[in-house]
Amino acid sequence: MKLHKESKGTIIVASIVFAAAAFLSVYFLREWSLLIIIPLLIIYGLVFWFFRVPNRDIQDHKENVIAPVDGKVVMIKEVDEDEFIKGKAIQVSIFMSPLNVHICRYPVSGKVIYKKYHPGKYLVAWHEKSSTENERTTVAVESLTNHKVVFRQIAGYVARRIVFYCNEGDNAKAGHEFGFIKFGSRMDVFLPLDTEIICKIGDKTKGGIDVIAKMKA
Repeated sequence: MKLHKESKGTIIVASIVFAAAAFLSVYFLREWSLLIIIPLLIIYGLVFWFFRVPNRDIQDHKENVIAPVDGKVVMIKEVDEDEFIKGKAIQVSIFMSPLNVHICRYPVSGKVIYKKYHPGKYLVAWHEKSSTENERTTVAVESLTNHKVVFRQIAGYVARRIVFYCNEGDNAKAGHEFGFIKFGSRMDVFLPLDTEIICKIGDKTKGGIDVIAKMKA
């Protein structure tokens, strides 16, 4: 199984903690040590599972808006996007549990025209105000259909590390990685009002594969 590059530090720490806990359990608890070691082993395995990088056949897209993450669609509504669009947009929000793949992908192809990191709070990721009050990043892409699409990584109550690798002027390719969020959170995508929304609330998404909307060419 291939692991994401963001896993290195976490796995080193987890390995040290697991080894130390296992040693102390055997030393002090002897025949009862498995009561500690087995749950720790399960947690240790989940750390590796969290940082997995699945093989995905990413296609080329022009009008299609692709799910940027694995997760569940929790919001589709018209909102005011005040940071970049500065007007009405359709917000599609996808919540990620700790068991989801946490690679963040471009939802559309085009050119990166804006990026910004915002420090903030750590409200639970499904809280509506987390989009504007939590620690977050904002990226905007001028799509191949000449639309401005904004998307936002949002830290949650548990997720307190978000990274993004893109820079203004980069070419964005729908479905390809631009960042990572550790341990559960949310991504918002802000689309033009005339966008055809294909997904619905409750849908499970596969990042880089599923089409969630289609923009007019």
